[in-house]
Amino acid sequence: MTLKSQKPTYVVGHLNPDTDAICSAIGQAEYLRKAENVEAVPIRCGAVPSRVAWVLGQAGMETPALVTDVRTTAELICDKDHVSVCEDATFYSVYRAMQKSSVKSVPVVSSSNEIRGILHFTDLMQLLMPDSLDGQQSVKTIHVSQQHIKETLQGQSVAASLSEDEEDLIMFVGASSKKSVFESINAAKADGLCDKQIVICGDREDIHAEAVSNSVRVLVVAGGYKVQDAVVAEAKQKGVAIILSRFDTATTVQLVRCSRSVSNALGEEFLCVNADEAVSDIRKRLSAARQDLFPVVEKGTRDLVGVFRKSALVDPPATTLVLVDHNEYAQAVRGVEEANVIEVIDHHRLGGDVMSREPIRFLNEPVGSTCTLVARKFRYMSIPLSKGVAMCLCAGLISDTLNLTSPTTTELDRSMLAWLADIAEVNAVQFTHDFFASGSLLAKGSVDELIGTDRKQFNEGGKSISISQVEEMDLGRFSERSSEMICGLELLIKNEGYDVALLAVTDITKHHSKIVAVGDPRVIEALPFAKISKNVLDAVGVVSRKKQIFPAVSSAIHGATATTLESI
Repeated sequence: MTLKSQKPTYVVGHLNPDTDAICSAIGQAEYLRKAENVEAVPIRCGAVPSRVAWVLGQAGMETPALVTDVRTTAELICDKDHVSVCEDATFYSVYRAMQKSSVKSVPVVSSSNEIRGILHFTDLMQLLMPDSLDGQQSVKTIHVSQQHIKETLQGQSVAASLSEDEEDLIMFVGASSKKSVFESINAAKADGLCDKQIVICGDREDIHAEAVSNSVRVLVVAGGYKVQDAVVAEAKQKGVAIILSRFDTATTVQLVRCSRSVSNALGEEFLCVNADEAVSDIRKRLSAARQDLFPVVEKGTRDLVGVFRKSALVDPPATTLVLVDHNEYAQAVRGVEEANVIEVIDHHRLGGDVMSREPIRFLNEPVGSTCTLVARKFRYMSIPLSKGVAMCLCAGLISDTLNLTSPTTTELDRSMLAWLADIAEVNAVQFTHDFFASGSLLAKGSVDELIGTDRKQFNEGGKSISISQVEEMDLGRFSERSSEMICGLELLIKNEGYDVALLAVTDITKHHSKIVAVGDPRVIEALPFAKISKNVLDAVGVVSRKKQIFPAVSSAIHGATATTLESI
């Protein structure tokens, strides 16, 4: 899913978010709103784990919206208030709309707001020009509906009902002598064209009568003049439409020409852009197009969302982000490279690839959780913290430190948990038990959930690594699912191109992990854990991915590389 607005500052955790990622995003967004009066919104870039869903339910908090791509999209740069016109609108109404809005191009839509084309001012002018100069009849013929003529003239219909269908009508202006006009009408009758003729004249009662007598298609009476009742009655009987115009004859003639529908000027080919397409993807494709105004439509439909000009592609606005619980692009939401990252709050190693145009706030400390750092900001700045957010921050801290028993735990974590638990009105020990008991992926989760619920990717020593971790109350069902997990990791390596993929299943009560490892055999062989089988390792006392598992993998990679170099 893409963003619908760039106005707020979005706070987001890493891909495959865990409790600390989602809950620290919720906490930091509240901090920015309260302490800095910033319109901040927490989002997530992955599925909500079952335990996080439990926490949000207990805290009475809304689930952050899922956003998988923060790149600037066509929808974000388009003008949703740009004037548009209906395909059956007349030249005159469209011309007035374009003049009023000071635009030279407009999107043309159906009655159900489906895009039909783009109309440029020069295309509009074609409606005033005859299709051909070969013969007088082609010059005089216009394709128009009777109803549009009446609307453009702001006229009055006094005889037969007006047709809304467009048809070819031959214009004839009754401004010559009576004899000449009568001869022209009778000649049209002889040629079988009276029923296609639109006669325009002023207060020429004799011409009114002659035109109706010969059953012309439409009689337009200019100058604000009336038609005799007897002629109107005959017109109704013969199906002749009569339109009264308040304008003089010359103006009436011009406005009749301006009654043509703009659909007649639309070209068949034009470029549309889906609302969710990234500007970086469409810029090259559209830059060479002759078209200047581009309609944006809902994906899979022709429903118009808005329009943008080619100039909007040059320097589009970027989404403003605050990153929490990560600082590496490999772990971040798609499009982070194009975003305006203004702050990073994290407790992991520095990945080294976060870049910014201007100086940013960067908080990175060796503590047990990002929620610890967010909580400290509230406490030190004396910003009131709501009970619900305090409970979320409790959950993130407890999850990452295994209730202060992980080797990553610091005194700051202990201090913040006590402070948060008091505000959230929870007992930390009972909350820990309830939290971890709320969802066992080993018992109920699919292999994709086991691998993907809390997965991080790293680049180390030229190797691409994926490390997943699942916390459980016990490892009773590990053995029966180990083959399934091995197959899942092999598929992950095949699809994503990792060199090594690990899944650590951690017993939080006994501080004991079993690790499924797939990939480069030299790296797996070098891992400092007891081997249960080729792809399963026993890691007693290991609970932290950050402080124990990743460092072990990093050492194994560098050790395997050194061994390879020595053998050359």
